[in-house]
Amino acid sequence: MSERDYYEVLGVSRSAPEDEIKSAYRKLALKYHPDRNPGDKTAEERFKEATEAYEVLKDPQKRQTYDQFGHAGLSGAGAGFGGAGFGGFDLSDALRAFMRDFGGFGTGGGIFDEFFGGGAGSQERYNRGEDLRARLELTLEEIQTGVEKTLRVRRLEACDVCSGSGLAPGASRQTCPDCRGAGQIRTLSRTFLGTIQQVKTCPRCRGAGETITSPCASCHGEGRVRGVSRIKVRVPAGISSGNYMTLEGKGNIGKNDGQPGNLIVVFEEKEHKIFTRQGNNVICQIPISFTLAALGGEISVPTLNGNHTLKVPAGTQSGKVFRLRSKGIPHLHAHGSGDELVQVAVWTPTKLSGEDKQLLQELDKSPSFTPPESDKSFFRKLRDSLGF
Repeated sequence: MSERDYYEVLGVSRSAPEDEIKSAYRKLALKYHPDRNPGDKTAEERFKEATEAYEVLKDPQKRQTYDQFGHAGLSGAGAGFGGAGFGGFDLSDALRAFMRDFGGFGTGGGIFDEFFGGGAGSQERYNRGEDLRARLELTLEEIQTGVEKTLRVRRLEACDVCSGSGLAPGASRQTCPDCRGAGQIRTLSRTFLGTIQQVKTCPRCRGAGETITSPCASCHGEGRVRGVSRIKVRVPAGISSGNYMTLEGKGNIGKNDGQPGNLIVVFEEKEHKIFTRQGNNVICQIPISFTLAALGGEISVPTLNGNHTLKVPAGTQSGKVFRLRSKGIPHLHAHGSGDELVQVAVWTPTKLSGEDKQLLQELDKSPSFTPPESDKSFFRKLRDSLGF
């Protein structure tokens, strides 16, 4: 995540309205876009930085959090692409955000006209495949260690009959006679306000810039058909629900040998039978007997990677929390792990024999089994725990 002030990055004041923020970002994005600066890593970083700032400041809730807490308020809160703050914000995320708000396809020129003059951008967008989204559920055990999973994804794949070309045997492509390869039709109309130019997708070639003399019968000239693919996903340790990963080129294949889109895998955490998660810590509650709480001893407690022996000191009170260091969830993209918090609860028996009752009645006569009524600190802690 960029540590520069987001307002400084975009060159706007802290009171700037949304339209000013959008305009400032657009200028910077056009200046530093990778297509205009091929191979320039500095420009690429500036493009990502500007997009990161824009993603926060254009969103009222994220902007309020940033204004109040700065970068620390966004860290690990799912504020940006990748879910875990902006730790996973990469170039593909920045490009996707840019195209989402400034793609401008078929609406009067669009952003690609500023890059390429219209034709090349139209052809590229027509051929690129669509992005797909998939959901992947994970257990806490898988999240703690990291895991490799295989997804079955329904997507458009290259047609086997025409090898993705969309052409029937012996057929060929020709430049579209209507748009002359531009993929767009420009028209001029005169109104009382003056001459207005309109741009729309060419209806004959549908933006491709080319027509096919004889389309493939299997895919109807698109070069792609529906299929099911098995895609491996390497999940890093420490992810959270809402985090996601972008697998480049694993989406729908583009029309007529076009570039494939991306697959966006969104992670979800399954509910665990024993543990609850709080950040990178995991919490569990373990019942213990009254005698163990009074006399002390050892118990075996579950962790995400096996059982652990816990020493319970004599005189342990119900609700006492023990911390097992580094037994929790690893920090995503960082060293170390959270802890496991074990809360013990003294279990009260519900069925007693006559002999049991007699023993307890004898014990109850001992001063050691009388609550410390004079111990003010005890009752103060009790009131605090109950919220009084």
